[in-house]
Amino acid sequence: MSYCSYIPNMQPEERKELHKNYHDNYYGFPIHDDDELLGRLIMEINQAGLSWETILKKEVSFRKAYSNFNIKEIAAYTEEDRNRLLNDAGIIRNKLKVNAAIENAKTILALQKEFGSFENWLDFHHPKTKEEWVKLFKKTFKFTGGEIVGEFLMSTGYLPGAHDADCPVYNKVAAQKPMSFDNKNNP
Repeated sequence: MSYCSYIPNMQPEERKELHKNYHDNYYGFPIHDDDELLGRLIMEINQAGLSWETILKKEVSFRKAYSNFNIKEIAAYTEEDRNRLLNDAGIIRNKLKVNAAIENAKTILALQKEFGSFENWLDFHHPKTKEEWVKLFKKTFKFTGGEIVGEFLMSTGYLPGAHDADCPVYNKVAAQKPMSFDNKNNP
């Protein structure tokens, strides 16, 4: 069952509204801000082993804990910052995930120097199959397995499939011209 068809049947109403907001306004839409791209990657990494709902409920806490996803600030985090994050009950307190956020911010700074932006790096490598993307991400970033990479790329418009063709949001996403709609394999 797709995310599009699953949401209308969710209960209770608060849960449905949380997912509906993400589905209708964020999922599959392109992101043109590198800090927000890192933020989505951090959230996808933190979702590993947990429900997406858990992460959505903690998004405000993630933003606060991770300097509103500011790449330069996160890349400069010290051991004191790592300890602060590992003791922050508002986020996922997993050492591997915290370390990945910091190291991935450093990696993105290097990509920005070479490509001008993280988005340009993603655009440069588009199109790729999910398997090719996973290989590239595993070589480039920390804590990026198949599900994390697939959801990150689908949620940011680099891989097709975020919305069913008959979903009302599908055309709203298409109007934003995500890279996934340049892919000849897109429905």
